Amino acid sequence: MIYVCVAARNDASTVGLLLWKLRKVFEEFPREYHILVADDASTDGTAELLETYQRALPMTLQRHQEPIGHAASLERLARDALRRSDRPKRDCLVTLPADFAVTPAAIPELLKRFESGADVVVGEIPLSREAVGTWLVRRCAPWLLRPGLSLPGVRDVTSGVSVIRLITLRGCLRDESERFLQSEGASAHAELVARTAARARQIAAVPLEVQASPVPPRRRASALAEVLSYFRAGRQLRIPAPTTTIQRG
Repeated sequence: MIYVCVAARNDASTVGLLLWKLRKVFEEFPREYHILVADDASTDGTAELLETYQRALPMTLQRHQEPIGHAASLERLARDALRRSDRPKRDCLVTLPADFAVTPAAIPELLKRFESGADVVVGEIPLSREAVGTWLVRRCAPWLLRPGLSLPGVRDVTSGVSVIRLITLRGCLRDESERFLQSEGASAHAELVARTAARARQIAAVPLEVQASPVPPRRRASALAEVLSYFRAGRQLRIPAPTTTIQRG
């Protein structure tokens, strides 16, 4: 089973298209899948939109009455995927940003690397100077996250796209009472990847083909807010670097 996890907050303009594209992807790349969506107390109509898609897709919706933040939402989705799986060695979690910054068309290539044996697959958006603020954040994020988080060989930790084998994730989530993701905001996905990569036997990095979207992606935060999130995580966290070489393809 493939558990596609989407943490949303005020993403009414993009999350519907994201879910529709997901359905099209799995029609053309048939795999058993289930979508897990966390609506973090949205106020823009996201909740009503998600209810409509829940009736048409293999999807479970978590709704938070009060905002708990992106990291906590992502952790709840990860724990839910683990509770649902009865084959953690074969099942995986796929993370996608709700703002359609990356099209779901990228999923098949990432899943092929997972099916070839990778425990963690990281999607990388090619660096571009089209948006200077975004380019600078992506370029500087690995440096800002040090010394607390280091993924040698991974060029982009900001995409929000990854595939993680559930048996690898389970090794990080043994204590139900202890919070797993300790950072906040934009750095939460980088932390998720780093913690699971530290336990992975095989890690792959795959470039994402960025396609034009009918809906412009909305940045979840300003460039400055993202920079601060990575900087704080780099000083708060102490995650060992992976012991295996990153495979690129």
